Amino acid sequence: MLSAFVNCFKIPELKKKIIFTLGIIVAYRVGCYIPTPGVNAARLAEFFERINTTDSGSVFGIMNMFSGGALEKLTVFSLGVMPYISSSIIMQLLTAVIPALEKIAKEGQAGYRKINQYTRYGTLILSVVQSFFIALWLQSKEAFQGIQIVDEPGIRFITITVLTLSCGSLLLMWLGEQIQEKGIGNGISLIITAGIISAAPAAIRTLFLLLSPSAGGGTQLQPLTILIMIFFLVGVIISITLITQAQRKIPVQYARRVVGRRVYAGQSTYIPLKVDTSGVIAIIFAQSIILFPATLASFIPNQAFQGMAAWLQRGHWLYYSIYGLLIIFFCYFYTAIVFNPVDVAENMKKHGGFIPGVRPGSQTADFLDFVLTRITLAGAIFICVIAIMPDAIMASFKVPYLVASFFGGTGVLIIVGVMLDTMKQIESHLVMHHYDGFMRSGQLRGRR
Repeated sequence: MLSAFVNCFKIPELKKKIIFTLGIIVAYRVGCYIPTPGVNAARLAEFFERINTTDSGSVFGIMNMFSGGALEKLTVFSLGVMPYISSSIIMQLLTAVIPALEKIAKEGQAGYRKINQYTRYGTLILSVVQSFFIALWLQSKEAFQGIQIVDEPGIRFITITVLTLSCGSLLLMWLGEQIQEKGIGNGISLIITAGIISAAPAAIRTLFLLLSPSAGGGTQLQPLTILIMIFFLVGVIISITLITQAQRKIPVQYARRVVGRRVYAGQSTYIPLKVDTSGVIAIIFAQSIILFPATLASFIPNQAFQGMAAWLQRGHWLYYSIYGLLIIFFCYFYTAIVFNPVDVAENMKKHGGFIPGVRPGSQTADFLDFVLTRITLAGAIFICVIAIMPDAIMASFKVPYLVASFFGGTGVLIIVGVMLDTMKQIESHLVMHHYDGFMRSGQLRGRR
């Protein structure tokens, strides 16, 4: 594997792509330290410190993770790429339900560019709306238990904050597209991954503090516990890799065709059905919904409403039950959007393809739906386990959520998936120039 990394810099084209990508990521990380005017950063950091160290969370905690910690400092990149991700998901949903958008999406490269342009417009709208509510949230003393976060609240502060955060989000979207065109890997995903990994030094520092002797002479964590956690982390990464790459291959046979005077022999191929089609999207949707009441309760000083929101906070059995059901629902929901068995069956029938033992047409669609429903259940249950794992780690080993989040949840799923995708693209360049890839036998498979 080390030789593969060395070979990456022997190919001029690949070397240029890697250096360009690293330069964009460095520019992104620099922007995460440029503050927004008018905000007391020290007091805001204290608020997010409570979010990271307590069992409760909020939508702002999710946004802070996706922005690489920029939200807790309220820098120009505080919104991160969340508006772009939300806009992309919304466009996917609308494309599946609106015939006009579905027709545009099937127009090839021209349709892709048009849908992408709509996604950019949606990103701008979502950025303005989110930054406006963040500005109102920052001015609210009730949200921060009487602490004044903004030095000079008012229309001027709201205007400056909306312009700063919206432009920062659009700039990140542009940087991600530049990586996509001139760099290596998926630009938006790499920016998210860089932000998540940036929290690793703070998590490692917290672990060392837990290992250091306290005033009583003992330590909160024993070295054996750290060793167990390391083995546990390796097992989580391996299991996520296996599930991310797992496929159910449905064999497809194409009959012999006669076109003019030419006779084309029959071909055998397969349809790869992913065990985990939704990936991290199901967790993002579920987290946003389950944490919304707790976030709303911080704005509404009503004891009855806050009491109801307390039932949906981490540590309560109702939270985990609803959270798990939401993840399973969104796994099936997203899978139904991106894979339509009826369309696949019709395309196979049109080109003379069939699944051995299954009649073309409606029976093929029913068979694909039958298989996909069952393998999606296995993937959804696995995603549920991974999503709840940080809370289990926190309760079992008595570590802060900042440390536990690297043993499961959204962050680990994103990191593993993006690294696999990037390594596959690098490996394709290496193999094309007759170099060995990262694996001596076999090849890496990317995500769909």
